[in-house]
Amino acid sequence: MTYVIALPCVDVKDRACIDECPVDCIYEGERMLYIHPDECIDCGACEPVCPVEAIFYEDDVPDKWADYYTANVEFFQEIGSPGGAAKVEPYAMDHPLVTALPPQTMI
Repeated sequence: MTYVIALPCVDVKDRACIDECPVDCIYEGERMLYIHPDECIDCGACEPVCPVEAIFYEDDVPDKWADYYTANVEFFQEIGSPGGAAKVEPYAMDHPLVTALPPQTMI
């Protein structure tokens, strides 16, 4: 099991979750952040600090954002497991689900 970042993070990328993550498993894409499913230790430290409430435990992702579980997993298929986000620069890519979205604006 793992935590998942969903639609509310797209075009926001607040990064408060990155500061709270004790294992450095939250990576930055071009338009949103992604939690590495193999590196996440399910501590939940990231969830309460997210200002847009975009982080959910895998079983608690709202149905309307269920595809974001797959997006978080597939984002790492080519990248693999770098062993910590601080070791790499932000990636100049996103999952196709995110890439296809129009720009998101705060309401």
